[in-house]
Amino acid sequence: MRVDDFDFELPPERIALRPARPRDAARLLVVRPVGAPLPGEALEDRGVRDLPLLLAPGDALVFNDTRVIPAQLEGTRTRGEAVARIGATLHLRAGGDRWWAFARPAKKLIIGDRVQFGGEGRACLLGTLDATVADKRESGEVLLAFDLAGPMLDEAIAAVGHIPLPPYIAAKRGEDEQDRQDYQTIFAEKDGAVAAPTAGLHFTDDLLAALDARGIERHRVTLHVGAGTFLPVKADDTDEHHMHAEWGEVSAETVAALRAVRARGNRVVAVGTTSLRILESAAQGDEGLAPFAGETSIFITPGYRFRAIDALMTNFHLPRSTLFMLVSALSGLETMRKAYAHAIATGYRFYSYGDASLLFPKDPA
Repeated sequence: MRVDDFDFELPPERIALRPARPRDAARLLVVRPVGAPLPGEALEDRGVRDLPLLLAPGDALVFNDTRVIPAQLEGTRTRGEAVARIGATLHLRAGGDRWWAFARPAKKLIIGDRVQFGGEGRACLLGTLDATVADKRESGEVLLAFDLAGPMLDEAIAAVGHIPLPPYIAAKRGEDEQDRQDYQTIFAEKDGAVAAPTAGLHFTDDLLAALDARGIERHRVTLHVGAGTFLPVKADDTDEHHMHAEWGEVSAETVAALRAVRARGNRVVAVGTTSLRILESAAQGDEGLAPFAGETSIFITPGYRFRAIDALMTNFHLPRSTLFMLVSALSGLETMRKAYAHAIATGYRFYSYGDASLLFPKDPA
């Protein structure tokens, strides 16, 4: 499909720079396409706190328990007497001491270069974190081999790094200490993401208690969201777009629980596109949903047949993005165009810190 098919105009004032407070005070747009399993209006304005009433006892929510690390590093490359400022956004761990990163400006790095990050007296004994460029790709990615490994490297990155706010927020304000709390879900447990699974940001202890009282199950998966989620689609056709790999896991316990949910006629609701993508990655074999651990670069566009989920709770996404393509695959492109036009016209807040939507499929499984 043409990438232009997924374009739309978004007024800048619709981009949320801070989350709703409390988190579950955000709005929720319910989207039920023709053929969806529940009757009602195609578009319904609700609030996140209404979620328990929108689901049935026995349904299951699936959350991503990844934790965002401060993956934005700033440093210097020294080559002889030449010194250059270098920025790096870690996006995929490649070993105990190695990370793939998007570098800027990448053209100033070659294999073998030494880069020193930090220098503010907070990491390592010398206040810096050093790395060697071990590999480089034409896309601007570099493989950084750090002088530290394992937990010591994790501690150093946490000390010198910054939370990698999405570009549409970072362009308007800098990261601050509040973001270290706001940009984590209450499910965050396993370090490795460089972007938050933002649909999960709406959940509070009070909302979870209401879901429990309603009899809604909760299960977890892991997908360490990579910085590739922020990259624009530069191709003209979706077939020409390359997705960056991300590491994820679906446990045997979660698989058994979700199979039981669907066997009794209830629904599996993915909280966030990250949960959806790792579940669908784990459902590609002949057996359907199965335990999974590894990298995935699944790219979901209209025409895709969903195997593992029955609904999706997600935020509002960028025009021409792979995530808007995904929601269009689930609920239909025309339906999502109308939903987004409604959201813009009625003041919904967009993107990572914005409001949410609850999407049902146009073609129920």
